[in-house]
Amino acid sequence: MAQRILQIFRRSGWRGVKQAIAWRLARHNDYARWVREYDTLTPEMQARLAQRVASMTDLPLISVLMPSYNANPVWLREAVESVRNQIYPNWELCIADDASPSAEVRAVLKAYADSDPRIKVVFRPENGHISAASNSALTVASGAWMALMDHDDLLPVHALFWVTDCIARHPDVKLIYSDEDKVDEAGNRSGPYFKSDWNVDLFRSQNMFSHLGVLSMDLVRAVGGFRKGLEGSQDWDLVLRCMERVEARQIQHIPRVLYHWRVHAESTAKSMNAKPYAAVAGERALDEHFVRTNVRAKAEYLGFGYRVRYALPEALPLVSVVVPTRNSATSLRRCVESIFGKTTYARYEVVIVDNASDDAATLGYLQAAAKMPNVRVLRQTQAQQEGALRNLGVEAAQGEVIALVDDTVEVIEPEWLSEMVSLALQVGVGAVGARLWHGKRLQHAGIILGLGHDGVAGFSHQGMPAGLGGYAGRAELIQSLSAVSGACLVIQKAHYRQVGGFDTEHLKEAFADVDFCLRLGELGLRTVWTPHAELFQHVPLGRAKMDGLRGGERYLQDVAFMRQRWGALLQNDPAYNPNLMLMPQNFSCAWPPRLAPV
Repeated sequence: MAQRILQIFRRSGWRGVKQAIAWRLARHNDYARWVREYDTLTPEMQARLAQRVASMTDLPLISVLMPSYNANPVWLREAVESVRNQIYPNWELCIADDASPSAEVRAVLKAYADSDPRIKVVFRPENGHISAASNSALTVASGAWMALMDHDDLLPVHALFWVTDCIARHPDVKLIYSDEDKVDEAGNRSGPYFKSDWNVDLFRSQNMFSHLGVLSMDLVRAVGGFRKGLEGSQDWDLVLRCMERVEARQIQHIPRVLYHWRVHAESTAKSMNAKPYAAVAGERALDEHFVRTNVRAKAEYLGFGYRVRYALPEALPLVSVVVPTRNSATSLRRCVESIFGKTTYARYEVVIVDNASDDAATLGYLQAAAKMPNVRVLRQTQAQQEGALRNLGVEAAQGEVIALVDDTVEVIEPEWLSEMVSLALQVGVGAVGARLWHGKRLQHAGIILGLGHDGVAGFSHQGMPAGLGGYAGRAELIQSLSAVSGACLVIQKAHYRQVGGFDTEHLKEAFADVDFCLRLGELGLRTVWTPHAELFQHVPLGRAKMDGLRGGERYLQDVAFMRQRWGALLQNDPAYNPNLMLMPQNFSCAWPPRLAPV
């Protein structure tokens, strides 16, 4: 945290530090109160869950794997008791003690094994570290499912119930994960991570699967269990190998806090610096995942997560940068000059689509631009909506890849186009969005459905001061999202045509880029956002083309159309979480959560 503050001070001074602290305080609302009101089971709630267990026709055995080494005996007992207190009864706890030198630890484990037949303990004769210990625990596991648990963490009493409920609701599920939070040495809960549904790009940026992570035992055995040499990231490596063998629909997320991660000086819950070898192991796990899946990419640990750099092909595809404009000589010149002055990507053309400009300065610049190398100007004699201009520009484009760029945009990062194209060329990717700044505040980190006053969509992390990582680091990590802004969007031309371009019939004022990305999703193409393509967007903070003229007739018609076309999806964005608020747009806890009551 101190390093973050220093970075903000160097970039923005004390004013920036104050803004950053205010933003954090606004987001970190009273989680302790939220826990009391929405995440504390009453005796009546526990009784209802027990009744639901009694009515279940299938009670799969869940093997909770717990590698252990010299644990704090108090925390070890608390961890074991949290399993024993589960409402769901059909579990076994498989503990592998990795030759702990503490006689007290061994005595605690032996006492549990002697007193509870559901607890199996393997005492390893020599220390082999966490992968070997996990495999030892795996040898005595007999369940159909394996849940991962550290020796000092806690499960809430309903954790395994919700896992079993998920299995019953999704018979073909193979991998299950939940939300999580942290618990300190005094038992106080903090730092909730309310996760998105399965998000392969975010998973490659951080291990969002653990905790609570539950895996099909058949799948775990098929991939060979835990690998030595990956200590510190052994769980992540295991899930990477497992996910390569299943479909995305077979990975399910439970949007409930089912794991309390113990925070202490030696835990990665406090800092990856506690286990620096884990960062190296994470890079190796990702790199070997890419080799197995024939993806040309390399992972780099950034200190708060991982960046995946996807390789561009040797023969670079031509990119057509399509820039709609109208009577905006100053901003258009700034945009075009920044593209040519900073962009390192070698093969691109700029297609300026003029929307019937009649301003003398703009007309003069358009004449000059038309004479520039690799620039074409398409003049429209009658004003049209922006979606139509984009579609016209794409049809005239000569490139295999399209970069839609508003004339309000100015390049910051020279590698912006290389980064976005490298992602857009990946199998299964449709649109790619960029990180857009308004001065020293974040304008756009992707679009979340349901955010904002109209309940359609809003910008993720909008207004966040520079230097912060955002919620769970998500403002700094590559991830899949439901939509990104059309102000800077890169896509293969074939995909653009496949989806039919921007909808100019139904959406006149707003949300055309959101609708465009959602239709790509219907085709099985995911939308990806990257923070490593950075540009300024010179519009007032909080405004964008998506916003339209709030309250205007056409805007309200667009809102109504989006609600009619996309329905409940707008209130249940798979890239967000029902435990997070839709207003304000800062990832605060929802009061109350948008979940069915227990």
